[in-house]
Amino acid sequence: MSDWKPLKEIASDVSSGKITAVSLVQKSLKKLDEQKEFDSIIAVLEESALERAEQIDANVTAGKSIGRLAGVPFIAKDNFLVFGAKTTAASNILKPFEAPYQSTAIKKLEAEGAICVAKANLDAFAHGSSTENSDFMTTKNPRDKTRVPGGSSGGSAAAIALDLAPFALGTDTGGSIRLPASFCGEVGYKPTYGLVSRSGVVAMGSSLDVIGPITHTVEDAALVLDCMAGKDQLDGTTIDREESYVDLDGNDLSGITFGVVKEYFDEGLTPEVRSVIENSIQEIKNKGGTIKEVSLPSLPLSLAVYYVLCPAEVSSNLSRYDGQRYGFSEESAKDLEESYEKSRSKGFGDEAKRRIMTGTYVLSSGYYDAYYQKAQLVRTKIINEYNAALQSCDVLLGPVAPTPAFKIGENTKDPLKMYLTDIMTVSVNLAGVPAISIPANKKTNDLPIGLQLIGQQKQDKKLLSIAHNVEGVLK
Repeated sequence: MSDWKPLKEIASDVSSGKITAVSLVQKSLKKLDEQKEFDSIIAVLEESALERAEQIDANVTAGKSIGRLAGVPFIAKDNFLVFGAKTTAASNILKPFEAPYQSTAIKKLEAEGAICVAKANLDAFAHGSSTENSDFMTTKNPRDKTRVPGGSSGGSAAAIALDLAPFALGTDTGGSIRLPASFCGEVGYKPTYGLVSRSGVVAMGSSLDVIGPITHTVEDAALVLDCMAGKDQLDGTTIDREESYVDLDGNDLSGITFGVVKEYFDEGLTPEVRSVIENSIQEIKNKGGTIKEVSLPSLPLSLAVYYVLCPAEVSSNLSRYDGQRYGFSEESAKDLEESYEKSRSKGFGDEAKRRIMTGTYVLSSGYYDAYYQKAQLVRTKIINEYNAALQSCDVLLGPVAPTPAFKIGENTKDPLKMYLTDIMTVSVNLAGVPAISIPANKKTNDLPIGLQLIGQQKQDKKLLSIAHNVEGVLK
């Protein structure tokens, strides 16, 4: 159980003077110091966080309006540009890099009074599903130190499961918010593509990357989204927001149709995950929800499509890390070409190199049509299948992952086995639709398992409301 109140209550207490922002930051800093053994945090922003908290308290005393997240401490994944600490994306090549500006998401949260207290660990450049690809450390799952927290936002999810702050930010390119939320037993929200600006966030796959929150409740996730969402002139892919994402409905599921995705229940799903998800479906049915089986025939192809398109975008995005303009540079190089080679050889980890080589290959002359172009055609087919399925259902339903959290080191020697962890999440990013992971077995002491709900593009409010209702049923 979290000892943080809901976000709107914390902000109300700070705004009314019932509690100080400084005391909240100090509480978070104390927790951060006590839970170092889980390796969820890359950097703590003690000085800048306390300075901001003091300013907020001074504004409260002066009778000024603070914002909807007044004094709320939060943790940002370390691929967000934030003042007060280096931004490394957990990669050696960015180890010395200090942000020259802040990401739009951070600026919007700070404008509402939120205070960034730490930067969370991740798979380097967000390439991974377990946070074992970090160049600095492997984050441990708070429920079992021998297991991974998921990835790539594993540090963020572990930090919330450890109760280090009331909420954290993650990025989701193929499941990187939902998977760790599932493995750590928290709520993870991936909005519609383009709803939150990616300006100031280290890019991975630009047509797939989405920013979202990891929280204890759906209601908190909705409030954080509401503070971040909307168009941004610094990110041309951003879209108009709905009027509001807060004030979610109650616990009534009658009249809501849930499409159970047939392909999610094929072989590969472990018995414990199958049992938990089937029990969740039954509980939804008992509370008046209509259950309908739907099929997304191209879903089994989504992993192959993703691992063609995503590395292609990775190879393009990582080309800027050349050791010349910023980040790590190998000083022993004799000329420019050798500087490129040595800086990248030492700076990039194995997974980054693997994705650069794969991406460069599928984009190369003679292979572009065979791989990249065909993958784009299948992506369009996947989008059309999602659109068709969501015409007859309010949301789609299934597991987040085929297994609960696996052991540290279990999949590291087999990249394909590691990639299969994403089999139930990547299609959502290919289609650009919103999705959420909700804890499905909180009533037990077993390893956490997440229930995934998927909505229509640009209908985030509807998805969050239904998820809030389902959360009430599964508590």
